[in-house]
Amino acid sequence: MERFFLYDETEKTNIRYISFMGENQRFDLAIIQTDKYYGKKLVLDLLGNRFAIIGTDDLEEPGYLEEVYRLSEADAQELRELLYEMI
Repeated sequence: MERFFLYDETEKTNIRYISFMGENQRFDLAIIQTDKYYGKKLVLDLLGNRFAIIGTDDLEEPGYLEEVYRLSEADAQELRELLYEMI
């Protein structure tokens, strides 16, 4: 069987690891900066095994972080405030 790759690239990236304790839960994140995704960051929730490609426009979308990371409104707000600083 012959594979058909849409792309196969290697790229150097910057990864920032952040761990902080919110009011209700701990967050352990890896924020990956890459040339892909139109300037957005790949944000991995290492404890929750979830990830999203996030830019400031996504942070402004109501309910986005709550849905993607399965967070309460209060926990999502704490994460949103941090990501505004990081992104």
